Amino acid sequence: MATKGPMQDPIVDPMIDPRTGEYAVIAPGHNFRSITQKIAGIVLTSNTPLGWFFGLMVGGGVAMGVVVGCTWLFLKGVGIWGVTIPGAWGFAIINFVWWIGIGHAGTLISAILLLFKQTWRNSINRFAEAMTIFAVVCAGTFPLIHVGRPWLAYWLFPYPNTMNVWPQFRSPLAWDVFAVSTYASISIIFWYIGMIPDFGTLRDRATMPAAKYFYGMLSLGWRGSTRHWIRYESASLLLAGLSTPLVLSVHTVISFDFAVAALAGWHTTIFPPYFVAGAVYSGFAMVLTLAIPIRKFYHMEDLVTLRHLDNMAKVMLATGSIVAYGYGMEVFMAWFSASHWEFFMMWNRMFGPMGWAYWILILTNIAIPLTTLWSRKLRVNVTFLFILSLIVNTGMWFERFVIVVTSLYREYLPSSWGTYRATKWDYMIYVGTMGLFTFLFFLFVRFLPMIPMSEIRMMLPQTKVTRGGPDAETVSKETV
Repeated sequence: MATKGPMQDPIVDPMIDPRTGEYAVIAPGHNFRSITQKIAGIVLTSNTPLGWFFGLMVGGGVAMGVVVGCTWLFLKGVGIWGVTIPGAWGFAIINFVWWIGIGHAGTLISAILLLFKQTWRNSINRFAEAMTIFAVVCAGTFPLIHVGRPWLAYWLFPYPNTMNVWPQFRSPLAWDVFAVSTYASISIIFWYIGMIPDFGTLRDRATMPAAKYFYGMLSLGWRGSTRHWIRYESASLLLAGLSTPLVLSVHTVISFDFAVAALAGWHTTIFPPYFVAGAVYSGFAMVLTLAIPIRKFYHMEDLVTLRHLDNMAKVMLATGSIVAYGYGMEVFMAWFSASHWEFFMMWNRMFGPMGWAYWILILTNIAIPLTTLWSRKLRVNVTFLFILSLIVNTGMWFERFVIVVTSLYREYLPSSWGTYRATKWDYMIYVGTMGLFTFLFFLFVRFLPMIPMSEIRMMLPQTKVTRGGPDAETVSKETV
């Protein structure tokens, strides 16, 4: 910010637009060449940082938890987990919903913000989309192994068969299959289409034959012609239009896993918007968790600026407020419904044997974020935002834990009451998916352009048309 010392002129921060007082989306001083060199250099360099190898090895080592845990699961069965009756849903469903929610921010940034022409999204949309795909990969692991016979999981698809055995389409599990598979397919296509111009740039700049061949194949013959750009823009808008309903529909369908059940704590109509808001909330928290270390490690502070962090914090504030409203409505309806079962469920959720989980959820999802994100000074504090993003994602995991476990382990008949305790195998597979996510993300930032070069170049002042009169137009040109 601008400061003034005694007998001195004001010191103007070049990262702040003097007209609006907002932080710049791109630091001044960049041109087409510098943008291309900065982003392409990370991918095409022959000197890979040692920190990247360390992160990749840590992620790969932790990901072995999935391999070991699933191997033992297939040998011994789901009895190695903590699931019991009545708590037949445990970590598998909790983690599935949590991972799917994390991926929502990528779709919102890449699709909805594109349709609303929010250009600040350009610096973060690529790795947010990658985060979506990797989160869906981690999420898809859990329903597959939760069914008990993963080798028969293909029965959930309506494939042509002679046995006339079809999925039970009244089951939310079948709805999840179609919602998540559609979500994953559109996300991958959207992600890949957006990278085609950058693949063409990498192909032209690569010096190693293998890299030229690899990126040449991925670029699909991209030449940057007018015809190519028209088709690229049309495809991007079409895919954005297809992706936008998915932001709402996917987590709505997942909320039906609970809402269609006649169980206190689940059977409520507020779940669809409540789940969608929570998904975007946790998704933007994960984008901050990834963006802040990346901008520091790769010196991207001039491309992923405080403007991006501030805007993402504002989205978290808005969606977090919706989530807080959902929590309030749950408590209100438990009282207003005059249902003994609903009232006991909420009392047990707050003050029962697992009440500690509910209050951790309130602290991490509402008390800390919604009392601090109103401050612009904190919204642009990088260290605070990184810590807060970890706190929010911890809280969103506890939200899923509270929804799943505290509604199941004490249901209608006291004689059926039980408890839930996760085993080491539950924790091993869950932590292993975190390692898998980290491993895939490290591969992405090394071999694919994490920031879209073509879209960042379009935001430079050199691309703006300057009108000098009713019949005069000049466009500043510069060699890429």
